[in-house]
Formats: sequence, C-alpha cells, structure tokens
Amino acid sequence: MTFAQLKAIADHEVATTRDELPDELRALAERIPVLHHDQPAAEILGDSFEPDILGMFVGPPHGEATGDANDVPAQIMLFLGNLWEFAEADPQIFADEVHITYLHELGHYFGWDEDDLAARELD
Repeated sequence: MTFAQLKAIADHEVATTRDELPDELRALAERIPVLHHDQPAAEILGDSFEPDILGMFVGPPHGEATGDANDVPAQIMLFLGNLWEFAEADPQIFADEVHITYLHELGHYFGWDEDDLAARELD
C-alpha cells in the first residue's frame, strides 16, 4: 500500500475517532495537529525510543505551557510505515491501530501518564 493510501486511511480514522470523543475532549483534540511520517527520524528517536514506535506526542501537554520560545508546538506524530508493519499489512488492523495509537498520544496531550493510559486501556 502506498503512503498516500495509508495516510487516507489514517486521516479518516483520526477524524472518526475525534467525532466519537465527548464534546469537551473533541474541542481539545481538534486543536492539536496530527502529522504523518513513514518512519521516525533519527533525531526524533534519540536514545529514548525504539525505531518501531507507532506514534509520538511532542510539545507541552494541554494547559502546561512552559513559556520557552524554543518549545516545539504540541503535535501528534503517527508513523504509518511502522503501523502498517505492526498490522502485518492488514487494512482493518492498520485502521484499528491508528485509532488506538491516536488515542494513546492524545492522552499524553491531555496530560495522562502511562498509568492513566493503561487504566483507560490505551497502552
């Protein structure tokens, strides 16, 4: 499947997932951009992340502006090539994983830590 096809599926899944959120969370979710990459770049990974990560939230969580002009704006990155590999090239599993990964990263934007995400079955 081409990157453009994967992006179309991911865009649809993210939009559908946002539509299913409660109003107050949907409004927050609509503010944060979702960027699509095939794989994470080396500078994103650093020493902290494995190359097969599915998604990443960067920037300050909602309501926690640091005031540093060098901060990266809050954004969610989805790594579509990694998601496609994880789904073993199954379009439905890919869509399901985009849904889960988007919610997981959105949870980080809301300020939820890994324990909070696990409690909501988003780990």
